[in-house]
Amino acid sequence: MSETEILTAAEAKMPIISSDDANPSVPSREALGDVVRMVEAIIFASSEPVTEKMLSERLPLDVELLPVLKVLQSEYRLRGVNLVKAGDGWAFRTASDLSFLMSRDLVKQKKLSRAALEVLAIIAYHQPVTRAEMEDIRGVETSKGTLDVLMETGWVKLRGRRRTPGRPVTYGTTDSFLDHFGLAEIRDLPGMDELRGAGLLSARLPSNFSVPVPSVRPDELLADEDPLTAGDIEELGLFMPKVEDEQDK
Repeated sequence: MSETEILTAAEAKMPIISSDDANPSVPSREALGDVVRMVEAIIFASSEPVTEKMLSERLPLDVELLPVLKVLQSEYRLRGVNLVKAGDGWAFRTASDLSFLMSRDLVKQKKLSRAALEVLAIIAYHQPVTRAEMEDIRGVETSKGTLDVLMETGWVKLRGRRRTPGRPVTYGTTDSFLDHFGLAEIRDLPGMDELRGAGLLSARLPSNFSVPVPSVRPDELLADEDPLTAGDIEELGLFMPKVEDEQDK
């Protein structure tokens, strides 16, 4: 593939925050001064996607973040790495049309079992979902080991507890899930037509079969969910996330 073809492919595949990049109202790098460089440095230095909240906390108070990200994303869209959005975070990632160059350096990963893939798909499309609801959808029991494997990958997390008898735990996906599968938000999951076109759905589906469209935000609990407490975490045999002290930052 020639350099021109690569650049053309990259431009066609790389989504931009807005389609009005040619609009003269969009600030230039010069107009935004050193703020673009500051955002670039913060995202580049982070091993994980950086949230907009974290970026705003590190920038001058009078800075509007969206125009800065727009300029930076536009500058990187035809380069070997692109600035991409994953949930609430932003990260630099290898351009999709150049991913083949990295294949020889990838560590071979253990494949997920069929059961784990089924459970992951159910959580992604039906979140927030309880273990009992997963079993009702699959028609078979869901082992704790399968859920543990998915949480070890960092793609699935405990969201909260449902306000129903027994207060079952609810599960949902993480920003790492979005980042791994190249999704800006959970609503970007493929719908029925896309799944059928990719050969992932049988042609003999029931007439009432449908694919749900997730609309929940991973970090926002619904009205029927209670947040997990330290007591819940202890009861489930897990650990509370470590909160960094200001001295550690």
